[in-house]
Amino acid sequence: MSKVKIVCDSSAGLTEEDIKKYNITIVPLTVMIDGTIYVERETISNDEFPQLMKNAKSLPKTSQPPIGKFVDAFDKLGEDGSEVLCVTMMESISGTVHAAEQAATMSKTKVTVYDSQTTDQGMAFQIVEAAKVLEAGGSVDDAVAKMKDVLAKSKLYLAIDNLDNLVAGGRISKFAGALSSLLNIKVMLQVAGGQIHIIMKGRGTKAIHKEWDRILKEMADGPKPVKVGISHVEGNKEVERLKSGVEKIYPDQKITVRETVPIIATHTGMGACCLLYYTE
Repeated sequence: MSKVKIVCDSSAGLTEEDIKKYNITIVPLTVMIDGTIYVERETISNDEFPQLMKNAKSLPKTSQPPIGKFVDAFDKLGEDGSEVLCVTMMESISGTVHAAEQAATMSKTKVTVYDSQTTDQGMAFQIVEAAKVLEAGGSVDDAVAKMKDVLAKSKLYLAIDNLDNLVAGGRISKFAGALSSLLNIKVMLQVAGGQIHIIMKGRGTKAIHKEWDRILKEMADGPKPVKVGISHVEGNKEVERLKSGVEKIYPDQKITVRETVPIIATHTGMGACCLLYYTE
């Protein structure tokens, strides 16, 4: 029986430990800041990006991996007869899944491309569980079924502190952005069904705190989490408050806190804070 190897794009919020343990191949996205192109995980780190974005003359521009990068990765991994399971971020925020699908038709290797319908640590939760299935001798279909199960039990909430990047990136109108800045509007988003939904708009930090408290109550009243993550863009103060809130509910729960990847930080802007978890 052929071995199955995992490939994913660099938006996945995997730890270095997970990448090494499960021998996961990462195909990087790129970000251009004031004319200079940076490659995620190669020439720029998550921790370095926020300061560069803060000092940039204009909003950084992000790009999905070239099809050739995927083809090269697929071909190399399949040289020993292995199959490839390629997991990508959700289609609604990037065309990466389509680049991977095109590459799969061009590769000599048998490749299955799967849209995780999420990103960041939510995507990592699925990949790690899929890797465990494959490690135990499961098939690609078994691994995909497990990822769908994890997705069905996953939550991703994202608090946007500053709408400037969403305006600059064309995600919301300049008029709405100017009005929001004037009124100090904060936004809570949720990723569900592979789409981003606005679930709350309110004035000031108190509105966001009230919404986080509601979300934490929902978490407390629901099934026990298997894994919990907090991703952010220099949102340290809010991260500590949120982390403390989770720890009060589940004192023994390990929480992975990390700066998010450049492609996500570009759209969310400074101060963004995201809670991701999946349950039993």
